[in-house]
Amino acid sequence: MSAPSPTEVAPTEQESPVTDPLVASTSPWVTIVWNDPVNLMSYVTYVFQSYFGYAKKKAEKLMLEVHRDGKSAVSSGSREEMERDVQAMHEFGLWATLEKQGS
Repeated sequence: MSAPSPTEVAPTEQESPVTDPLVASTSPWVTIVWNDPVNLMSYVTYVFQSYFGYAKKKAEKLMLEVHRDGKSAVSSGSREEMERDVQAMHEFGLWATLEKQGS
């Protein structure tokens, strides 16, 4: 048996991806928005509607969680998605962090 010529490609086994989509979906990350003394409740509602596309009722519910409980989990997904959401919240002037759901 001879070695494959440069135009032939020897078959290789593909390793399974390090990030299993099933595992990622069962333990997503969340974006937490924290209460602050600066932003108006109406502005926070506006941000949730404009950035996340939430209906006004859902945006108000999340805003009230932030106001009453001091924080609210406003989105969930992969770590990369939540890093993007946290950055966006910072750009809107809101205090936000990400954490593993259930932490």
